[in-house]
Amino acid sequence: MTLTTPGLLFPAISLLLLAYTNRFLVLAQLIRELNAREGESIRPLVRAQINNLRKRIKLIRFMQVWGVVAFLLCTLSMFALFIEIALTGVILFGASLCCLIISLIISLYEIHISCDAIEIELQNIEKKPTS
Repeated sequence: MTLTTPGLLFPAISLLLLAYTNRFLVLAQLIRELNAREGESIRPLVRAQINNLRKRIKLIRFMQVWGVVAFLLCTLSMFALFIEIALTGVILFGASLCCLIISLIISLYEIHISCDAIEIELQNIEKKPTS
């Protein structure tokens, strides 16, 4: 394996971390808006949304952690290859790929939960009287 092989992951991991950060920022903004809108009392619908949002924030944190670990291991892999410790470089690169896979699997689960949040909203719309 050459030094450029782990280097190929750098743009992919960077973009993935950027996407995760954007998801986190959108959720944080949504939570702030929800807090401002609800005031002193909380409707049952909002309680369901809060639980969903809390779970999604935790998942995004784990997605980010595994993505950063993947990035770090990829960097260490490149360093090991640079100082000509090939076996260590290959092992670190493999570990980096495994961490990236974990991050992506958590991301899939978070997407599933975000669809549940939309379902909560749709159920609320369906409960409203028709005009």
